Amino acid sequence: MLSLRHITGATESHLIDIENQRLEEQTARAYMKLKQAALDNGVDIRIASGFRSLERQLSIWNRKWRGELSLRDKNGEIIDVNALNDIEKLWAILHWSALPGGSRHHWGSDLDVYDPYPFDTDKSLKLELVPGEYVNESGPCYTLWQWLTQHAHEYGFFFPYARYQGGVAQEPWHLSYRPVSSQCHKLLSLDVLEATISALDIEGKPCILDNLPTIKKQHIDTITEDEGWTNIWCGY
Repeated sequence: MLSLRHITGATESHLIDIENQRLEEQTARAYMKLKQAALDNGVDIRIASGFRSLERQLSIWNRKWRGELSLRDKNGEIIDVNALNDIEKLWAILHWSALPGGSRHHWGSDLDVYDPYPFDTDKSLKLELVPGEYVNESGPCYTLWQWLTQHAHEYGFFFPYARYQGGVAQEPWHLSYRPVSSQCHKLLSLDVLEATISALDIEGKPCILDNLPTIKKQHIDTITEDEGWTNIWCGY
């Protein structure tokens, strides 16, 4: 049974090592079955990112708030952080990066995946985790995405950010193991988030706390509830 420390990324005791990443144990077993099924059909899968700790997410957040990491608009264009007020900065960061304590990657049930073959054969290619790599026919991960949209649900996985719905950007690379992630999502209440943020040395804390109900609704609770393999993917 996962505790509140597990779902906020404060502990890693629920995780096992896999592909130089870490996943929750049930999720890891399901992923290996998914990976083998894909290999049997000539498709390879590799994990780009699995578990992300609260400490790591906090570091990303603080560096973006201070302008030490690039901040991008919804079109992916770099924004001058100094030109934004706090509320503008808040929504800009949340479009691409999760709130510390509120990331699905804290749970170990969610992972970013890619097709390693194009990158192993062409060293000039660098994985960027942008939608075009997956949903465009010429993209290096298009074949993988096509297979996953048809078969990932058979192994318990779905795409929580299959389409942009006003909160988190579309992420065709993000898989979630529903049997575990649905439990974690239910446990992540507004009170838990408020207590977590209040205890952190986080940039923009007053702005975050003032807008926490909206953040939870738009950027945590608003996900794509279907399996992600339908033809309405990402609005295409």
